[in-house]
Amino acid sequence: MNRFLVYILSALLLSAPHMNAQELSGLARFLPEGSAMKDRGRDVQLLLNLSQTVPYRVFTLDAPRRLVIDFREVDWGGAGAAKLDQSDRISEVRTGGFRPGWSRLVAELEAPMALKSVVMARQADTGQAQLSVVLQRTDADSFVATAGAPASGDWPVPKHTPKVKNEGRITIMLDPGHGGIDPGASHDGHEEKVLMLTFARELADELSRVPQVDVLLTREDDSFVSLERRVALAHQAGADLFISLHADALGQGHAHGATVHTLSDEATDEASALLAERHNRDDMLAGVDLSGQDDAVADILLDMARAETQPRTERLAAALVKGISDKGAPLNRRPHRSAAFSVLKAADIPSVLIEIGFLSSKRDFANIIDQAWRIEMAQALRDGIVAWMIEDEALSRVVRQ
Repeated sequence: MNRFLVYILSALLLSAPHMNAQELSGLARFLPEGSAMKDRGRDVQLLLNLSQTVPYRVFTLDAPRRLVIDFREVDWGGAGAAKLDQSDRISEVRTGGFRPGWSRLVAELEAPMALKSVVMARQADTGQAQLSVVLQRTDADSFVATAGAPASGDWPVPKHTPKVKNEGRITIMLDPGHGGIDPGASHDGHEEKVLMLTFARELADELSRVPQVDVLLTREDDSFVSLERRVALAHQAGADLFISLHADALGQGHAHGATVHTLSDEATDEASALLAERHNRDDMLAGVDLSGQDDAVADILLDMARAETQPRTERLAAALVKGISDKGAPLNRRPHRSAAFSVLKAADIPSVLIEIGFLSSKRDFANIIDQAWRIEMAQALRDGIVAWMIEDEALSRVVRQ
């Protein structure tokens, strides 16, 4: 059956400096003012205002006829969107939680209506978003032919075929932050998503010259890959390392220089907590099949996996910091930090998130847009990874003995 689905991401986009703490919540909030569902001639238009852009998808269902919009994730507030309905062709609008991590809006249709257009636009000055969905009249047979729910609640997963490895080889998954509708940080016409894809390619080129290294990217173009899918791709490819690349911006404070972040339940500082909140969308237990297991068993399995992985991750972070320092590239005054970044939650793969600098720093910005500087930074990270590989192999031999 044909389905009309719209998959769009916007990760936690940067807030304007004047926004208050409430507006930095990880959840998008429904904004009633300006939101409506009204008749527009022969069409019906839904305008839904949100505090920030979020991943969403749109489809129709039959028996009864209804429009469904799923979000990751929206706080509807006390009254929800029940007062949206100002159309004679919509009998009722309901909102609420769909399942953990998901919110849903359902509009009951009085007649067969087909999706004509779906657009989410972001206001550059406030970071707020408006979702516009336009429905047009159709016949009953056409409605049935195009109606249908997604096969699952998951986002589509790009495929990486695991390579047959020779002993001593490792696969590194590089993760250029953001992508698609989510630009990440931006400054003076430059977007983080573009800069990080460029830098990931430059780093991949440097790493590909190391004889025992294979390199993959979670995205090869300006497209969205959700946070949990980035980790799923690493597992799918049998990756030995996962490195997420960013160049964020902070509206408050004066962050400068590269930082290497590792996973921790509690952030080492307020800035790291804020960065993690912006990057995260879901909590996930990636790479471990926990179906049928209760929470206690899941925690035990994850703790067992991390007991080996976490020390290797900490050594990787130290080696990367040293590689950057040895190259003379700018380092943050606290170069190794930690927070609860969802993209680092693979229990069995050493994973780090690297801010190569901050677009909100004049010095860092000038460096990041300079190709020669980026190549030096790529070489610094390459040197750190190679040093870690040598140490990791030596320690693993000791363990095997």
